Amino acid sequence: MGADVKEIVRPKIDIDAILVNEAGQFGKFQVRMYLLVLVAVLFHTWASVEYVFTTTRMKTRCLIPECDNDQPEWSPDWIYNAIPPTAPTNNCYRFANTSTVLDSSDTCPSGLFDTTTLLPCEEYVYENTNTVVYDFGLACDEWRRSLIGVLRTAGTLVALPITGYISDRWGRRVALVFNCFNTAWLGFTRYWAQTYIGFVLSEFIEAVFGSGIFSCCYILMMESVGPKYRVAAGASMNTFFALGEITMGFLAWCVPDWRQLTLTIYAPQIITLTYYFIISESVRWYVSKGRYKETEELLKKIAKVNGKELSEKTMEQLRDAKLYKDENVKSTETEIKAADEPCLILLVFRHKRVLLRCIVSPIWWITTTFTFYGLSINAVNMSGNRYVNYIAVAFMEIPGYWLAVFLMGKIGRKPVLVAGFWICAACQMAYVFMPKGMYTVSLVVYLVAKFCIAMVIVTVYVYTVELYPTRYRHRLFAFSSMMGRVGTILAPITPAFGAQWFEELPFVLFGSMALLSGLLIFLTPETLGTKLSDTLQEANDLGRKKTKNQMNSEEINNNQNEI
Repeated sequence: MGADVKEIVRPKIDIDAILVNEAGQFGKFQVRMYLLVLVAVLFHTWASVEYVFTTTRMKTRCLIPECDNDQPEWSPDWIYNAIPPTAPTNNCYRFANTSTVLDSSDTCPSGLFDTTTLLPCEEYVYENTNTVVYDFGLACDEWRRSLIGVLRTAGTLVALPITGYISDRWGRRVALVFNCFNTAWLGFTRYWAQTYIGFVLSEFIEAVFGSGIFSCCYILMMESVGPKYRVAAGASMNTFFALGEITMGFLAWCVPDWRQLTLTIYAPQIITLTYYFIISESVRWYVSKGRYKETEELLKKIAKVNGKELSEKTMEQLRDAKLYKDENVKSTETEIKAADEPCLILLVFRHKRVLLRCIVSPIWWITTTFTFYGLSINAVNMSGNRYVNYIAVAFMEIPGYWLAVFLMGKIGRKPVLVAGFWICAACQMAYVFMPKGMYTVSLVVYLVAKFCIAMVIVTVYVYTVELYPTRYRHRLFAFSSMMGRVGTILAPITPAFGAQWFEELPFVLFGSMALLSGLLIFLTPETLGTKLSDTLQEANDLGRKKTKNQMNSEEINNNQNEI
């Protein structure tokens, strides 16, 4: 076994050190990639949240055959003779008829209806035709309307492991273009959906094969910049997601018809097909795959574009690595490929500290998405202009993201996460027990909770990436993110929880889960000031202090395990 290990152990190349000391941590090369990635994030956000507007609830009322003509008016003078005047936005009931004989000159008098008896609508009149509620007759069918968003989010859960596998196997760039292309054409063709089933399937399939864009962009940028800019790069990804939500709100406001809105947001996305030719692969991915020729070429390109030059020592390391692979590794590549994918679960179980992270990090993610989107949904349901409400709520995320950036660099990842979770939990509990009528105080508490969970969401992205090694990073990151989609799926039905049991139940759930997640943060190591791990053993050793002999011994054991 020892001989085999010697044959296929790959030379160590410290990408962080090369970026910091020679090629540049965030120069022109990274800025160019960064701008391209941000465009993809903007497009992805539009695709991710468009269903909020295309499937939104519409004002409806019962069609009153006794009174309405062939071209029914939405709000005629007599309408409250026929329907309850205190009805909710979606009026699903009307008054029953009486047997009174009335003067035919009176269009629709109150005496025609029995106000003590309510009947369900048989047909509906809609205030407008802007959403799929009109096209597919979903006026009082809240379950089928909500199911569209649930299935859309469920599709993202399926997408993440697919994207993670493609990314780790064939590269970050391939995975990004794969998702961008599928988002563009599948979303565009939804314009022609004529049935409810067709529309729902289109949303689900697009999510399955196209919603991995954000994780691709996130991993690509985190692996392309130096450690000094890693946190800011991560926060920028989240900031552009929020800006995507804001611009989506304005687009939906300007183009309210769902079919025209679909064309507006998906047609421009076809340009992302060019990304395969204009965006570079992750240099860390090349190293993790032993592709030292491409590593050397890309590092030279990064240094040249950034106006820098690689040292002779680095060039010698890269040449030695390439020569070593050509002479010693080529004969065993089939063995490596065979052992690479199927053994990941077994390898994680051999590294107990990494295994613990794989257990607790999904809980953080479920809590974060459940609370983040749950608060957004409840905020959007406030009275007033829904577009303005949506834009305002999205805007509140941005200061939370950047405060997290500042604090992560000063006090570390763990304190930010613990404080964010626990302050959010305290706000939820305060909201539950707050006396009725304290509207201003309630709003402040609500906004503080949203602000804190925005801090958490940007921090948990950065922290999760830093907890896992390059070779398996995207798959392990995708696992946590995939589990987080459970929270996203549950968030839209939190108002139903309150209606079924008691009104404050959603906030009790948000607070309880945030409190638990804050406690679980103490089980994982701090990553401030550490370099990204390349192997499972390096990831396992985060937060540990070892002697040189211990580290060498464990590295040999790790190589044996991974082989």
